[in-house]
Amino acid sequence: MTEQIERQIIQLIATDRIDVPISSMSGKLKRAKPKLAKGIDLSQYDGDFQGDRVNARVESDEKMTARGMKEGIEIFEGEFPRHGQVLRGYIEAERAKKETRIYFGTNPDCRLTSDDYMGVMKDLGFSETRAEALYGELMNVSRNLSRKRDGERSVLIG
Repeated sequence: MTEQIERQIIQLIATDRIDVPISSMSGKLKRAKPKLAKGIDLSQYDGDFQGDRVNARVESDEKMTARGMKEGIEIFEGEFPRHGQVLRGYIEAERAKKETRIYFGTNPDCRLTSDDYMGVMKDLGFSETRAEALYGELMNVSRNLSRKRDGERSVLIG
């Protein structure tokens, strides 16, 4: 019993220690994606680019987005019905926002090269040697975790 609990605690500690650097890299990548996406100007292609290896298109649509604080507003409305309705009107007007996304993916039978991935890793601060050492394992993990990497994905750009 003692060995089992110790093993579980060791597993938790190891998991936590692995989580920190991966979360840090994940945070950097999540911050980089919108910046990269916003920097892509597809206006000269009427918002729809078809390259040799990749494709991208920009779409905008109207969506309602949640802003939270629902209970606070309901309490405020209960105490101040007239003002609460005005407040609710302001919030509803603000929630109806236009979202613009860039959709992107690889073309059929096209793949990104190791140099493509290594460039991203170097941008994260890895040396050439470290990026080469990690590349194979990261790709194995990525393949095991991904459902369908060649499918179209999107990033919110506005």
